[in-house]
Amino acid sequence: MKVEVLTPSCNLDTVRDGRGGIFTWVPPEPLLEFNLIYMHPGKVRGLHYHPHFVEYLLFVEGNGVLVTKDDHEDPNCPEEFIHVSKGICTRTPIGVMHTVYSITPLTFIAMLTKPWDECDPPIVQVAPLPHTLEGKQP
Repeated sequence: MKVEVLTPSCNLDTVRDGRGGIFTWVPPEPLLEFNLIYMHPGKVRGLHYHPHFVEYLLFVEGNGVLVTKDDHEDPNCPEEFIHVSKGICTRTPIGVMHTVYSITPLTFIAMLTKPWDECDPPIVQVAPLPHTLEGKQP
């Protein structure tokens, strides 16, 4: 299974009453940790996977691209992408390689099904990627 975009539910009365709206996502597994992540424009959060937890990302500001690839060593293996912006929530299963590229300042909340510090290792970097879209190190 690859990264999926989750669709929220919405009680439309929360929109019709004129105060705004409430959108709800109900994950199929318990969330045990969450993190607030800020990315600067043009930065990359390297190609990696998590061997011990499912990762949910809820984007709250900005624009970017979440990219997955089945085989990082095969240059002919196609990449898949999801354009991310405010209100997009994704679910990345255990072991799925992914990376996030920021286009504008990007803020998102990462929610994990197992605490980071209880994982050994919590992250496996698959291939070194530049930290910027231009390929320059910071």
